[in-house]
Amino acid sequence: MEGVGSWDALEWTKIEPVSGSASHGMAEFLLEAEEVIVQGQGVVLVNTNEAGTLSVTNFRLLFVSEVSRDIIELGTIPLATIEKFGKHIVKVPSAPRQPDKTPSRRLLQVIGKDLRIIVFSFRPRTKQRRQVFDALWRYTKPARLWDLYTFICGPSKFGNDNPKLRLMNEYYRLLGVGSFHGSSSTFEDVLFSMSNDWWRITTLNSSYTLCATYPFALIVPKSISDEEVLQASTFRARCRLPVISWCHPGTGAVLARSSQPLVGLMMNLRSNADEKLVAALCTQTAGGKGPRRKLYIADARPRKNALANGAMGGGSESSSNYFQSEVVFFGIDNIHAMRESLARLRDYVDTHGATSSDGMSSFLRNGGWTWGGGNLSSMSASVSTLGDSGWLIHVQSVLAGSAWIAARVALESASVLVHCSDGWDRTTQLVSLASLLLDPYYRTFKGFQALVEKDWLAFGHPFSDRMGIPTMSGNSTTPLELSRQASGGNISASPMRIPSGSGSLASSSSHAQNNCSPIFLQWVDCVAQLLRMYPCAFEFSSAFLVDFLDCVLSCRFGNFLCNSEKERQQSGATDACGCLWMYFSNLHSSEGSSHVHYNLFYDPVKHDGPLLPPAAALAPTIWPQFHLRWACPKEVRAGELESQWRILTKKYADMTKARETAEMKAKDLKMSVESLAAELQKEKQASSSALTMARRASRESLAIKRAIQSLGCKVHFSSNGNHAADSGSTPLETREVLTGYFRGDSDAGGQLDEKADFSVTISAIEDSMVPDHPINEVCESLCPFRTREGCKWPDAGCAQLGSQFVGLKANFDAFDRLSIYDRYFGSE
Repeated sequence: MEGVGSWDALEWTKIEPVSGSASHGMAEFLLEAEEVIVQGQGVVLVNTNEAGTLSVTNFRLLFVSEVSRDIIELGTIPLATIEKFGKHIVKVPSAPRQPDKTPSRRLLQVIGKDLRIIVFSFRPRTKQRRQVFDALWRYTKPARLWDLYTFICGPSKFGNDNPKLRLMNEYYRLLGVGSFHGSSSTFEDVLFSMSNDWWRITTLNSSYTLCATYPFALIVPKSISDEEVLQASTFRARCRLPVISWCHPGTGAVLARSSQPLVGLMMNLRSNADEKLVAALCTQTAGGKGPRRKLYIADARPRKNALANGAMGGGSESSSNYFQSEVVFFGIDNIHAMRESLARLRDYVDTHGATSSDGMSSFLRNGGWTWGGGNLSSMSASVSTLGDSGWLIHVQSVLAGSAWIAARVALESASVLVHCSDGWDRTTQLVSLASLLLDPYYRTFKGFQALVEKDWLAFGHPFSDRMGIPTMSGNSTTPLELSRQASGGNISASPMRIPSGSGSLASSSSHAQNNCSPIFLQWVDCVAQLLRMYPCAFEFSSAFLVDFLDCVLSCRFGNFLCNSEKERQQSGATDACGCLWMYFSNLHSSEGSSHVHYNLFYDPVKHDGPLLPPAAALAPTIWPQFHLRWACPKEVRAGELESQWRILTKKYADMTKARETAEMKAKDLKMSVESLAAELQKEKQASSSALTMARRASRESLAIKRAIQSLGCKVHFSSNGNHAADSGSTPLETREVLTGYFRGDSDAGGQLDEKADFSVTISAIEDSMVPDHPINEVCESLCPFRTREGCKWPDAGCAQLGSQFVGLKANFDAFDRLSIYDRYFGSE
């Protein structure tokens, strides 16, 4: 199941495998600090008729398939999520030819708080069932709070920040005064002066002496002093006086919460301080210039229950005693009705599901493979059973009450004071759900965390009592073992079916003793119903709500331990245990918005205001991702439109990423081609320049060669350093030889190198070696530098090479008298 109820999908932190003696060969499946206590081989999960290994660890009941060696999700349940368990013996009908033999099956039934009923079958004549049962009895009922797995595991990499700082930031946001900057040691110095036009923050409860179940800081009307706050607390049950939970940033309307007033049996007791505090919630409208707003006092209980509480000193307000107020009763039942309702819902989904605890499908149980898994009468009975559970009616009551509160605040700018008996169960449901409807911030991940920490944790919802885990004062009084039944299996529908035991347990546990109740589960169910009605209004998905609820029920983290902020501080759970919010933050950071917890349809612009659902839209339905995930897993997957959309979105994202990668590669390739083209152009320019320079050098060298030859020297170029005479010339004795060597990579100084690759040799010829030639006589007669001592320019070099032009440039008249035509072309 994709991201819904899967313990593997939660990706718990793994560490190095524990030793073989402690793991019993299960090290690859164990979590951090998890150890195997007992283990049973060849155990059969009756729900799916699958054999495997059943292990009891210090954290969960772990079932691994013998065939696939994978964890079976249905058979794996955290110990804190187990509500009840018991041993049963069911006789299997004997074969017709063996009437005397009546084989029986030894079963272990486990009932979870997450609506699953698991049945394990053990091999006969073994003590495995007894060992597993004893281990469950010991580890599902730890004697102390510190024996829970979360304390043994420690914070790991999910360390918790100070929740008081987060509460302060939320208070600052509500007051519109920015964000809190400081530490817990500076709370008292800063908060006394923090306020806006209507409300202020008081630290009168910083040591929890005002109210042990309230947070250390409270928002109260600015016009009420701390002395009056202290006096008003004495008139409310458990000193839970009216305080502000949420305030509208524009109109000044507020949601306030408290417990019931102590008006007594005759409903005639009053408190001036309490009445003044409640009246201060009715600030003036229109920025303090209009009339005072109306106040609604919403009592979550049925009216008869409120009157009955008067016999114990409680009761409800009278609108005549409170300024401009109106009292409304919502008729929501108490925690015991909710617990029994959920038990009936659990029996319903187990009976009519595809993987029931008796191993039979509802198709077979209800009369064959006909329409809907049975005949029309059985289907009508199924629908009736769902209605008889009352769960959907209770959910609808909470939704309707919250929507009514939100409408009064949003449409009338009225203030609403909400309470029940103690002000920590139904009150918390209504206030937090109404805040979710009014404030879009609470419909984001960060805002949802702030809402839960403020209204559920800081204001003292008793999580330990409601979930049946140890408290600061000791162990829970809730018995977990079911009545042991030696049932003969005389059930007409299925010989293997075992009642869940809710009825038999009532005789051994009165309502006063059993305070377990799915109050928080019911609230999350309500949030899921709103998510179904407004699929684009929430940043988180239904899969997040399921995983979030699983984490709370499992007690894997320390956020939801104890009954109040004071108890969590005294127990050190904040520092000693891991933080659920840090775990989810780490989980989301790895995948970002593509994670299954993100709602693909979230549109914050479309729903940037309050959600005000009409009454007709508040008809709840079964929450498939949570209610049906164990009994009807295939149907949950088949109807998961969001998962299919997520798959398509992921494919589209992968294709988009691949396209972007290809575009980047094409862009890089284009840049490389352009760079190579630019380099090629530079090379062409360099080659053209070099060719031009070579041609110039060739012309210059030719001119130099002619000039040197005109001086009567011979020039020889050599590429290997050899400066011998030209092969076409007769070797002559030279008077002076000048040789230069050059290397292709010579330095800028042009230094000569005897080992150079290129050399130039210039040889001067002696005058005596110059043969007589008619042109020499002409030069001697015409050259102005010729004297009796000889030629002075340069030593008759011009005549030595037989040049007829050298020496004539300075005397053009002599040149004109030279009969050159006769010399070269002869006479006619």
